[in-house]
Amino acid sequence: MQKKSIAGRIVTYCLLTVWAVIVLFPFYWMILTSVKSYSAYNGEYVPAFYTLEPTMQNYVDAFSAVPLGRYFLNTMIYTAVTTLLMLVVVVLSAYAFARLNFFGRGAMFTLFLSLMMIPNELVVITNFVTMTNMHLRNTFTGLILPSVASVFYIYLLKENFEQVPEELYKAAKVDGTSDLKYLFKVMMPICQPTIVTIAILKIIECWNAYVWPRLITDQQAYFLVSNGIQEIRENGFGRENIPAMMAAVVVISVPLIILFLVFHKKIMEGVSRGGTKG
Repeated sequence: MQKKSIAGRIVTYCLLTVWAVIVLFPFYWMILTSVKSYSAYNGEYVPAFYTLEPTMQNYVDAFSAVPLGRYFLNTMIYTAVTTLLMLVVVVLSAYAFARLNFFGRGAMFTLFLSLMMIPNELVVITNFVTMTNMHLRNTFTGLILPSVASVFYIYLLKENFEQVPEELYKAAKVDGTSDLKYLFKVMMPICQPTIVTIAILKIIECWNAYVWPRLITDQQAYFLVSNGIQEIRENGFGRENIPAMMAAVVVISVPLIILFLVFHKKIMEGVSRGGTKG
């Protein structure tokens, strides 16, 4: 029986190792390509899995061909403001659905969840027409407003709030505690992993946003890093300079990789807590 257990573990670890190689290889290839010179890359008839003469010139070119630094600043502003506003909306909405008693709460929440059935393409079209009619194209307001609410995140946090015993809420109300004070002093500290998870997922979503920023902005002053990749491809290096393109992708990807490595335990804990009741 023990031999079967050991053999099972060996097979499991072997499969996990193969899967890890498959998942991580694109990142390795991206970094490897980014440190190859243009001539060395184009001179390879058979792709080489290593380089003996790495260069950082591609990274210098990534910031000189287009204003990538400005794109980074725009993306940080967009990500920070959108995430902050979204957390305010999500926390207050989830708390209202989880703890406050008001007429039609169940029906309203069901109707709210039904919004998840609407295809994203229809939402993008509606938002584009609305922002255009409000003359908010090529503004940070137009970039941010359609992203400050999320049905899924409200649902996830509501389920987490409902795991907190209702007796705590009743005891707090007996002591004269206001709803907002109870939310900030009790609910949010208890549900901190889920709130942190939502914030991190929103940061990743904003950082990778492409379709909406591409639609709502056509001025370089408002481009994000995702737009910058396309700008580099079209007006920077050209489509043939793959090493320089990979250098730009590495620069843009590093912040998200670091964020995930630092907070991956919080993400797993928050998702697991938000997905279970009782």
